Amino acid sequence: MGSFTSSFCSLFSLISLLLLLSNMSCEAQLSTTFYTKTCPNALTEIRNVVRRAVSAERRMAASLVRLHFHDCFVQGCDASILLDETPTIQSEKTAFPNINSARGYNVIEEAKRAVERLCPGVVSCADILTLASRDASVAVGGPSWDVKLGRKDSTTANRARANTDLPSPFADANTLISAFAVKGLNTRDMIALSGAHTLGQAQCFLFRSRIYSNGTDIDAGFASTRRRQCPQTGGDATLAPLDLVTPNSFDNNYFKNLVQRKGLLQSDQVLFTSPSTNSIVLEYSRSPSAFAADFASAMLRMGEIQPLLAPNGIVRRTCGAIN
Repeated sequence: MGSFTSSFCSLFSLISLLLLLSNMSCEAQLSTTFYTKTCPNALTEIRNVVRRAVSAERRMAASLVRLHFHDCFVQGCDASILLDETPTIQSEKTAFPNINSARGYNVIEEAKRAVERLCPGVVSCADILTLASRDASVAVGGPSWDVKLGRKDSTTANRARANTDLPSPFADANTLISAFAVKGLNTRDMIALSGAHTLGQAQCFLFRSRIYSNGTDIDAGFASTRRRQCPQTGGDATLAPLDLVTPNSFDNNYFKNLVQRKGLLQSDQVLFTSPSTNSIVLEYSRSPSAFAADFASAMLRMGEIQPLLAPNGIVRRTCGAIN
């Protein structure tokens, strides 16, 4: 018995060591200097494409940040969201949270074409999308962060997981906390990332029930204003800014809105009404610098959710299709 126990413990220790070395190896493959020698001008080229896109349409900044988020929450940050529908691929683009909603695919493809001209087959779409989200934040006055690179692109998509893993705009605080925890992100990360809703727009059908609820968690004047563009019937796809005050600038008005009961989506307002998240919302509403710092940190961590690393995955020639 003692011999068996000793052997088992030795085997367990060996397995633990191998897992640790494996994790260390994965971390080592992600680096801020990954393309320094193989494609030194890639980051500049991607940044220029994003700047032009945001300059042409400020809303694109929110779309690129959201596209990265919707990619990472489904089988990791592997550019699976960019794959088009084929006889063998059920595209995530047609999942309920993405269809007629997720956008910015064309910007990522433009950036991909630009880096392919510089160094064919080197820079992955997953890395381009990760960089584009950072550059989009900076383009509208948001924080920057050092992106670790070296991801590979998936050869599969997962529409079913996109339908189940992406948080609902009707979720309560505990559901949101759990959904982010599964991805290795804590409550503070979740609230900081929700602050991306200081940018962008939402479709009428996603907030109709809230503005017509006459609930105590919504400011009556705010609800009345929002009803003008979102009737009780029809106009489901009509867009409204998530932040009425500064919809195209990265700031902490989103959190100020929540304190004033002016969050557009139910999943936003619950962050203030829930005791488990209220204090962080108040902190961010008072300190734009704290929010910006935490947003950058959370985006960095989100960008490292289950990345595909060599020898797994590929570098796609175009982001919408497998080579």
